[in-house]
Amino acid sequence: MKTGNGTRLFLNEVATRDGFQMESRFIPTDDKIALIDRLSRLGYAKIEVTSFTSAKAIPALRDGEEVMQRIARRPGVVYTALVPNVRGAERALESRIDEFNIVMSVSETHNLANLRMTREQSFAQLTDVIALAKQAGVPINVSLSCVFGCPMEGEVPPAVVQGWIDRFAALEVQGVTLCDTTGMAFPTQVQALCEAVLARHPAMGWTAHFHNTRGMGLANAVAAVEAGIRRLDMSLGGIGGCPYAPGATGNVATEDVAHMLQCMGYDTGMDLDGLIAAAAELEALVQHGLSGQVSRAGHRLTRHAPPADFNDIVSRARERRQKEPQP
Repeated sequence: MKTGNGTRLFLNEVATRDGFQMESRFIPTDDKIALIDRLSRLGYAKIEVTSFTSAKAIPALRDGEEVMQRIARRPGVVYTALVPNVRGAERALESRIDEFNIVMSVSETHNLANLRMTREQSFAQLTDVIALAKQAGVPINVSLSCVFGCPMEGEVPPAVVQGWIDRFAALEVQGVTLCDTTGMAFPTQVQALCEAVLARHPAMGWTAHFHNTRGMGLANAVAAVEAGIRRLDMSLGGIGGCPYAPGATGNVATEDVAHMLQCMGYDTGMDLDGLIAAAAELEALVQHGLSGQVSRAGHRLTRHAPPADFNDIVSRARERRQKEPQP
C-alpha cells in the first residue's frame, strides 16, 4: 500500500441527492439549503445538490429548483445535479446548474428496473441531453451504474463497461463516474478496471463512487486512488443508496474516507472537524443514526481524559513497585 506523499485528491459530496432521495422523511427546503451552504465551506470540489427528476418518482427532491437557486455558491465548488432527460435538463439550466450528471446502467436488467428503459433507449435519451448541454456550454459527467457487478445479472464484463465508456467518450463528455451501485466491488477488481479505463481514455475526468454494502468501501476507495483515480464520490454520514438496487446500503461516509486518506498522507483539502460537526447536524435532520464511524469516534488522535481515579491508580502502582524486591 502506497503513502499519499501529498497527492491532491478531490472529494465530491452526494448526500443531498443520493442520500436524501432515500429518506422517508422529507427534509425541509430551508434545512437542505443551510446544510449545503455549510458543506460548501468544508473543502469539497463538487456537491451534488439535487435531482431534476419527476417529483412523483423522487418526492424527497421535489424542491430541486428552489434549492439550486437559493444556495450560496462558493467559488471553486462545482454544484451539480442528476439530470435524467431533456425536460430535467431544461429545468436544471433554468436553475443555473454548473454541471449535468447523467445516469444509466451498464446492466440491462438494472437499467430496466431503475430507469424503465433499455440501455439503448437510455443512451438515445442522454444523447439529446448531451446535445442540449453542449449548446448551453454546460459540462457533462456520466455516472455509469453497476460497473463492478449487478445484483440481478451478476458480473458485468469489463468489455461491456469499456464499450459504454467509448460511446460516451465519442460524444465528448467531460467526465465518467464508475459506480459501485450495490457494493459488489472488491479492491483488486477496482484497481484493474480503474487502471484499464485510465489507460484507454487518459484525458477523461474520472470519478469513483463506492457503497459500503459488504464493508469494502474504504478499501475500494484506496484501490481506486492507487490506480490513479483522483476524484471520489462520498456521502456525509454514509447515507444514501439506490432505491432500485436490492440489498444496497449507504455510500461510503465522507468523514471516514477523508480521515483515512489524510492519515495516509493525501491532500484532500477537507476540514475534518467541520465534517464531523456537519454529520451531527445531518443526523438531527434525518432523525436516525448514521453509519459513519469517525463522526462518532473522532479522528485517530482524539484525546480522552484518563479514568477519574487515575491518580489513585498511579499511587498504588508506585506503592507496589516500592514493595517489590530490588535487583
